[in-house]
Amino acid sequence: MSGAHLLEAAAIFAVFVGILLLGSKWLPGQRMDGRPDADGVTRTYHLNGLALFLVVLLLAVLGDIFDVISLSMLHTHFAELFIVANVFAFSLSAGLYWQASRSQSDSPGLWRGLFFGRQLNPTWFGVDLKLFSYRPSLIALALFNVSFAVVQYDTHGELSLQMILYQAFTLIYVLNYFQFEYGMIYTWDIVSERFGWMLAWGDYVLVPFFYCLAGWWLVDSTDSIHGAAAAAICVLFVVGFLAFRGANEQKHRFKQNAQVSIWRRPAESLDGRLLVSGFWGLGRHLNYTGEICVYFAFALTTGFSSWIPFVLPVWLTALLWHRSLRDDRRCRTKYGELWERYTQRVPYALIPRVY
Repeated sequence: MSGAHLLEAAAIFAVFVGILLLGSKWLPGQRMDGRPDADGVTRTYHLNGLALFLVVLLLAVLGDIFDVISLSMLHTHFAELFIVANVFAFSLSAGLYWQASRSQSDSPGLWRGLFFGRQLNPTWFGVDLKLFSYRPSLIALALFNVSFAVVQYDTHGELSLQMILYQAFTLIYVLNYFQFEYGMIYTWDIVSERFGWMLAWGDYVLVPFFYCLAGWWLVDSTDSIHGAAAAAICVLFVVGFLAFRGANEQKHRFKQNAQVSIWRRPAESLDGRLLVSGFWGLGRHLNYTGEICVYFAFALTTGFSSWIPFVLPVWLTALLWHRSLRDDRRCRTKYGELWERYTQRVPYALIPRVY
């Protein structure tokens, strides 16, 4: 690692984030009001993430094909980009804390304020920073994954079956996030979470650099997996993806219209507040179960030659299990007796008829 490579990585990072920031502001897209915050303020979001993702991905691929840029540089500069992203995340959280300290008299304390943040909705040039930060996070993840495929093809002259599966899975995953971007503005992270180091580091470091571990491992994995194994992994991904996105979509649609149809039947709920149809009648957190299955499908494309690609899905399993417990506690406080009725109606949290 040299100073020149660090400077190149810093330039790549700055140009990338700058392009996304400008694109977030100027590319056409739907405008949608979010949920009112604790102060009753309703924010309007510019939802053009899907267009931005497709434009950036297309330009990057065409640039590589016509030798304008080389996507393989993301692989060769991975360590330097990781350092730059960390510096940016720490600097961003410190800058936001300092900015808030100038305008807010109350303080949660230095470490808590830095970690969780002090500002609910910071903006850059009129762009909501929390929603925006998902874009460099997931678009960088997609570009890293494509760079791994480019390196494998340049090195070995072909793409392995497991690499093709991994590319298809991750592209579908990221593409669908941006298709569902309208649902993100109603999530806990956007509505209630303050923007500090926890979210900044998660967006700019954790997701792009750790969620692609399986892709990194596949670069030199050219021995094709058995067809039956590939089919089983595809089934795991499809089932997990349908549960993950399907449950989230059903909840979003119900919140917008309690009379919506789910699985071709009128939605059933408790007092019009808690959905008990579709996935939400089978388990209280099947969206988490589906996400866990998706990430195990990513890791299983690498086989069992190393435990490293499985670090992410195992960690996510622990994280989402713990989050499901916190969600239950929060909902019990919010809904009271209604939540007790819901848990009696839907006793299973993550695995129907098991747990």
